[in-house]
Amino acid sequence: MSGFEAFGEQREPEPPPRIPMPRSSVEDGDRPLPAPREQAPGPLVLEHHVLKSLLGAWALAACSAEETAAVEEHLGGCGPCAEEALRLRDAVGLLHPPESLDLDPALRTRVLQGCLDRRPPRIPVPDWATPYDAETARLDALLQDIGDAEWHAPVRLRWFDGEAPAGRRTTVAGVIAHLLCVDGLVAVALGLDDPLGDSVTDGPGPASRTEALWRSSPSPPTRAVRGPWREQSHDLVRTVSFTGGSGSGRPAVSYGDFELPLHDAMLDRAFECWVHAEDIADAVDYPYEPPAPRHLHRMIDLAARVLPAVLAGRRQKGLASPVPGRHLGVAGGPGRSLRLEIEGLGGGEWLIPLDSPAAQASSEHEVAHVALDGVEFCRLAAGHVPPQEAAAGQVGDREAIRDVLFAAAALSRM
Repeated sequence: MSGFEAFGEQREPEPPPRIPMPRSSVEDGDRPLPAPREQAPGPLVLEHHVLKSLLGAWALAACSAEETAAVEEHLGGCGPCAEEALRLRDAVGLLHPPESLDLDPALRTRVLQGCLDRRPPRIPVPDWATPYDAETARLDALLQDIGDAEWHAPVRLRWFDGEAPAGRRTTVAGVIAHLLCVDGLVAVALGLDDPLGDSVTDGPGPASRTEALWRSSPSPPTRAVRGPWREQSHDLVRTVSFTGGSGSGRPAVSYGDFELPLHDAMLDRAFECWVHAEDIADAVDYPYEPPAPRHLHRMIDLAARVLPAVLAGRRQKGLASPVPGRHLGVAGGPGRSLRLEIEGLGGGEWLIPLDSPAAQASSEHEVAHVALDGVEFCRLAAGHVPPQEAAAGQVGDREAIRDVLFAAAALSRM
């Protein structure tokens, strides 16, 4: 044994580790757990100058819950601070205006327009068919939002039969069936399938076709009618996009006792789609806006162009006549005219020849002036407003004004 082993080795103590070892949890030992700290009773108590300095953070909703409670309690008793807080909150509102969670109703239009601007469609919809495309899309969106029971909500179709208001009761589904039948007139003219199929009708007009479809249905129409109507509207837009962009207005569309060029027939269908969409919206308490101003203007223009022929037809039936002592104008020659002024979006001015559809209307022979709101005029033309009650500004020949207002109402039909 060496001397070192005999006397024992003298070693220096080891230094502590550079990285401390993990401490053991209090829960792992046998020591009692510390008592939980008690919450301070009552609200936070702060001095006036501290509370005043917190007003900016409070307006921005950046205070803690305790600070917010203290500030709001202080504002209830301190007038100067309350006024300052109100000014700060208004300023924050200007910096961060509240935003609605509802989608902007124009969002869909902007998105589609942006897409079309980046990549135009290979086969664009003709400009004269866009009102029909837009109105059928709007009505389809309404139908998508309603429930099964609302398809059986009662709807009254209204029109003016030439002398007095007329009507027919149906349902929301019945209205869509009616649109399907009358749009079918355009489909047949374009060589597409007739939605009536082999159903026997009493005549070629819209009313006879509608009654035939209602009779042939084994039960009242249901929401199942939406599919055929929507498919037909898509087929019409697709077909005129391929074949109707030449601008010729052919083929003509027969309504039984009269015809319309294809361009005008599509406008007529857009107008009726909007009118009946409003009927449905009223029945199911659904908000519905008028068409876009550019589309509304075209619908009004169609009515103004058809008015002289309707006025002449009423005169032949004895429902409208020139003032005694006056003679009808000759075709192409000057004759009495009425200035129709349509106010609001989509409006304009039209000179309506009074004595003959082929007469030349001119301001030199103007005998009367009528002013109407655009939507009011359209509802008059739809037979929803009696001509005696139309809110029109009137100047000039009262007989001529009456004849034109009644002719406008006579544009309507089932």
